[in-house]
Amino acid sequence: MKISPEALKDILAGCAKGDPKSQQWVFETHYGKMLVVCLRYAENMDEAKDILQDGFIKVFDKIGKFDGKGSLEGWIRRVIVNTAIDAIRKKKANMFTSFEDQEEKLSDSIEEETFEDEFEFSANDVLNALHQISPAYRTVFNLYVLEGHTHKEIAEKLGISEGTSKSNLAKAKQRIKKILTTKIGKKVDETI
Repeated sequence: MKISPEALKDILAGCAKGDPKSQQWVFETHYGKMLVVCLRYAENMDEAKDILQDGFIKVFDKIGKFDGKGSLEGWIRRVIVNTAIDAIRKKKANMFTSFEDQEEKLSDSIEEETFEDEFEFSANDVLNALHQISPAYRTVFNLYVLEGHTHKEIAEKLGISEGTSKSNLAKAKQRIKKILTTKIGKKVDETI
């Protein structure tokens, strides 16, 4: 829904003052897209909704800090992603440090794989595959592939080494590829 810059300014001012109608507009306008973001990080729909709720609480607490540079949606997305990362940290504080030092050293030599365009997968197929890999792999995959962060940024955000970030990404890609190609194999078997 497109609104004028003046109307958006009024809505944001209303949100900063705690106006329920303004907050409802912001929530309803961004709910769907932000739920999808949360689903990429969460184990299930209930967890995604919890993250989303916590994220919107933070959005409304900090909305006065939105300076109007860039899009409101992009700013809300950053708050939601950071909320998801915080939830993951609380849930499993040590999930990112489960690799041995030797494995981290080897990760620098792992070549990043690319997914071949042999098959077409729906967004739902990829989302289901993401939910089948470990939270550590899923988080690094989301931050690198979908959010566009560098390994250095990911390492700083998650408190891991760049090598662990690279290793987690490579393994996430391998596992997702295996899950998706297995799915295609099952579809082919079902049609025979």
